[in-house]
Amino acid sequence: QVHLVESGGGLVQAGGSLTLSCEFSGYKFTSYAMAWFRQAPGKEREFVAVISWTGNNAYYANSAKGRFTISRDNDKDTVYLQMHSLKPEDTAVYYCAGDSNIVGISTALAEPDFGSWGQGTQVTVSS
Repeated sequence: QVHLVESGGGLVQAGGSLTLSCEFSGYKFTSYAMAWFRQAPGKEREFVAVISWTGNNAYYANSAKGRFTISRDNDKDTVYLQMHSLKPEDTAVYYCAGDSNIVGISTALAEPDFGSWGQGTQVTVSS
């Protein structure tokens, strides 16, 4: 079974930074496009960022563009989300997701496009 585990969440002041990690196991990591989603209290789960198999292409939600960076280390079977200039509205549970059958990545990707999900890690940004 494919298994993903997020880590790195926590409490941070507005303007601060956090880096989230997602460790992958159960299949060939290099075959999977990987993404980050988040879900704030009372809100629907929303797309944050996605990265291609090779790591050469990435796309971001408008809310994340310029502040967040998605990356992957295929030798470590890990995907990262570097978050800078954090705002209170970034407070959410952050989930990593992956799928081996995505032909092309874009900002239009949504929950149904990904077959494997982690359990999430809480990020709280105080004002």
